[in-house]
Amino acid sequence: MHKIVFLDRYSIIADVKRPAFPHEWKEYPATSADQTVERLKDANIAITNKVLLQREVLDKLPKLKMVAVAATGVNNVDIECCRERGIVVSNIRNYSVNTLPEHVFMLMLALRRNLLGFRADVRNGEWQRAEQFCLFTHPVSDLYGSTLGIVGNGAIGKAVGKIAQAFGMKVLIAEHKGAADIRPGYTAFDKVLEQSDVISLHLTMTKQNRHFISTKEFSLMKPNALLINTARGGLVDEAALLEALREGRIGGAGFDVLEKEPPREGNPLLDLDLTNFIVTPHVAWSSRQAMQILADQLIDNIEAFIKGVPENRVA
Repeated sequence: MHKIVFLDRYSIIADVKRPAFPHEWKEYPATSADQTVERLKDANIAITNKVLLQREVLDKLPKLKMVAVAATGVNNVDIECCRERGIVVSNIRNYSVNTLPEHVFMLMLALRRNLLGFRADVRNGEWQRAEQFCLFTHPVSDLYGSTLGIVGNGAIGKAVGKIAQAFGMKVLIAEHKGAADIRPGYTAFDKVLEQSDVISLHLTMTKQNRHFISTKEFSLMKPNALLINTARGGLVDEAALLEALREGRIGGAGFDVLEKEPPREGNPLLDLDLTNFIVTPHVAWSSRQAMQILADQLIDNIEAFIKGVPENRVA
């Protein structure tokens, strides 16, 4: 009898079906660091969204054979340790290829058309006092004819590019930063920064990608360019972003992620009172439809492991 423990069940809102093999199922709304070992001590399969499973935890779990990550990112799991221990790790892939690009364009449109600025003006009575029927207090720019730079050309990056083309945007796909050779269909990274009206990040979070966008990169961008980040907060140097926004070096930014989440100790970006900066609380991925796809794939991964043919394997 396989024992499956879901450490943070409340991290997804979906109907999680039970695996089609004999098993014992235990789930917890959330799990703190000091509860993890106790809850997994008899488990063969652990399900985690964000609960940390690092070496000091894994070494205390001799019965563990699989970690099913209920997300795409696996930076909360010590992959090297799992490989050493023979623990299979599977993640979720391509579940948000519809919902996340929609969020990207929600942010992009709101910023290009100055939604927050006009909303504030209406609330403050500016339209009501206007001498004509239109209020021209903020510039409005179309997506049509503008250039979108996509950094990270995986499934989501490609989906964003497809929507951009439907809007009539020119799409540039960034080559790896510092690459000597440029692949067909790609554009040098620095040129993408220099030529794009909007830059959208779709990279994974690695040690090499930390602060991928910082002061140098902001200096290369157009003064009216927008930066959209729905990937990982650590990709952008937040201090450099704060400075760029306050000094008007870029046109604006739309973020769904911060470097530390949740921001319990605050974050200077949350205190920005600017109509050209939008931050949403890491929800770009979270449509009910996407979460159901995630939940279904999660159990498919577990069933594939039990059959001896692991899918979506990262370790």
